[in-house]
Amino acid sequence: MRGRQQARREDRQQERETFGRRGTAVRYQVRQRMVAIGDDFWIEDSDGRRAYKVDGKALRIRKTLLIEDPQGNLQCRVQERMLRVRDTMEIEGPDGKTMATVRKALITPMRDRWTVKVGGEPDLEVQGNILHHEYTIGDGDRKIAEVSKKWFRLRDTYGVAVEPGQNEGLILAVAIVIDMMAHGGR
Repeated sequence: MRGRQQARREDRQQERETFGRRGTAVRYQVRQRMVAIGDDFWIEDSDGRRAYKVDGKALRIRKTLLIEDPQGNLQCRVQERMLRVRDTMEIEGPDGKTMATVRKALITPMRDRWTVKVGGEPDLEVQGNILHHEYTIGDGDRKIAEVSKKWFRLRDTYGVAVEPGQNEGLILAVAIVIDMMAHGGR
């Protein structure tokens, strides 16, 4: 019992060092422009520099987003999968291969829960209050990213903090996909 408590205490300390106010996590600001044609917007880093462009392709039957670096190089493509029992969206790499599949869990008794099937890596679990942009992304018992709207006072803006060494583009794509699926037709 005591060993488990000590391990839990050490895990929380490590989490604070990564995701705390002065932590080592890489932080991004996602600010959607609601009136933009095709839902185009920029993701900025903690210094306010444009890190990724999210290009929503207008006039398509399926929801499609392209996530590009500032130079216009494709990082990943997000596409809605039609005719499924549950909402499903796929994240494809620049080569067109599936990087991850995001699905809402069927049964969510107390809080929102989503699963992210990542090809070749451990699956990710997303838990928390999705509607209010207050949730974590983890791979098992470890938190690898955190999404929070509390960090900003601006409307339609939320932050994503990513543990160093993680695939930042994929984590940002997962956060955007969950936002699209949870908030539908905004």
